[in-house]
Amino acid sequence: MSTTLDPTESGAQTAAASVATIPVATTVAPVAPAPVARRERLLSLDVFRGLTIAGMLLVNNPGTWSAIYPPLEHADWNGWTPTDLIFPYFLFIVGITTYLSLTSRRSRGADDRAIITQILKRGGMIVLVGLLLSGLPYHEFVLRLPFGAQFDSIAPHLGLGHWRFTGVLQRIGVAYIVGALLTMRTSLKQQVMIIAALLYGYWFAMTLVPVPGQGEIGALLLNTKSATLGAWLDRTVFGTNHLWAGSHTWDPEGILSTIPAIATCMLGVIAGRWIAERRPLLERVSALFVAGAIGMMVGLMWNWSFPINKNLWTSSFVIFTAGMACVTLATCIWLVDAQGVRWWIKPFVIFGVNPLAAFIGEGVLSRLIYTLVKVPSAEGMTSLQHAVYEHWYASWLPPRDASLLFALCYVLIFLWLLSLLYKRNILIKV
Repeated sequence: MSTTLDPTESGAQTAAASVATIPVATTVAPVAPAPVARRERLLSLDVFRGLTIAGMLLVNNPGTWSAIYPPLEHADWNGWTPTDLIFPYFLFIVGITTYLSLTSRRSRGADDRAIITQILKRGGMIVLVGLLLSGLPYHEFVLRLPFGAQFDSIAPHLGLGHWRFTGVLQRIGVAYIVGALLTMRTSLKQQVMIIAALLYGYWFAMTLVPVPGQGEIGALLLNTKSATLGAWLDRTVFGTNHLWAGSHTWDPEGILSTIPAIATCMLGVIAGRWIAERRPLLERVSALFVAGAIGMMVGLMWNWSFPINKNLWTSSFVIFTAGMACVTLATCIWLVDAQGVRWWIKPFVIFGVNPLAAFIGEGVLSRLIYTLVKVPSAEGMTSLQHAVYEHWYASWLPPRDASLLFALCYVLIFLWLLSLLYKRNILIKV
C-alpha cells in the first residue's frame, strides 16, 4: 500500500505556447516551451464511487438483520433490489479506472512489461487483502478484557479449517487482473466480442450442461441454490468448509460466476474509453444515458430466459446492472461536471477518494463489533454491536427504524474517519 497526496485534483487545463520575436538584427527571443496538458479529471467519478461506498456501509451494517427495509436487503434469489447494484457498480468503476490508469501510464512512457507487472501486483494485493479479511481473526482465541468485556471467537467458521477462499475483494482482484489484461491491447470490437463470448458461454454452461449428481441440465436447476453447476464446482474445488458461511453448499462469489463478473469489469473499461474521448461533455453524457437505457432493456429481456440473479451473477444481471451504472454515472456527470451542482457532493467525494480504506476499515470494525467483542448483558455475554443497538436504538424506536438509524450512524462514523485522511490528502491504495 502507498500514500498518495492530492487526491482531489480537478479539471484539465490547457494553454497555447506563444513565440515572441524582437526585430533587432537576427536576435530572436527563445521560444517558451508549451505546457503539457493535464488529463481531464471528472469529479463525478469520485462522487459515483463515493455513493457506492456509502451504500455498501449502509446495507452491510444494520442494527439487526431481522428488521430491514426491503430496498436495503438483497433479493433472496432471482430479481434485484437497490442493494444488489452495489457490487456490480464496484466492478464497473474498477473497469473505468483501469482504462484511465493504463492510458495514463502509457502516456508517461511505460511499456507493456511494466504495465503487466503493475496489473498483476495490484490485483494480487487486492486478492491478498480479501483473503486476510476473510480469515480474520485467523484462528480461534479468547482474550479477556477489563470491565467484563472479552474477545471471544466462538464461531467455527472463523478457524483456519473454515477459512473462506472466495469473497468480494478476491473477485474484484481477479476481475481486475483478467479484465485489464484482456483490454490492454485489444480494440473496441475485440473487447465487445470477448464480452459476448463470456456472457453467452456462461449462459450456455449454466443452462445446457448437465450438473453432476443431479441428472438434469442446469436450466432446470437454476432455482435450487445448491444444485447449480457453479455450486457443484465450488464444492468440488474448495469443499464445504471453505465456502460462504451463510450456506456451506454454494458461494455467491464462486469460481464459475466470476467469469461474467469479468465482463462487468470490461464493460466499465468500455465506458472509461468513451468518457475519455475528446468530445463535448454533453455528447458523452447523452451517449451514456442511451447506452444505459439499452443495457437495462436488454438485461430485462434476457431475464425471461436467464433470470437476473446477483448470487449467480447471470448474464442478464451483468447487462442490466451495467446499464444502471451508465445511467447513474451519466446523471452524476451531468449534475456535477456539466451543471456544476456541487453543494451535496463533499461527503461522497470523501468516501470516493479512499475506497480501499473504507472497505478494509469496514471489514475489520464490523468483524470486531458484530462477532468478536463480547460484553455482559441481561441475557449473558453478547456482541458489542447488539448491546449498543439494544440500549441506544431499539429501546425507543420501532425495529426497522432503529436498525436503519444504527446503519446511518455507522456510515457517519466512517465519514468522520475518512474525512481525517481527506484533510491530510492521504489516499490508501495498492
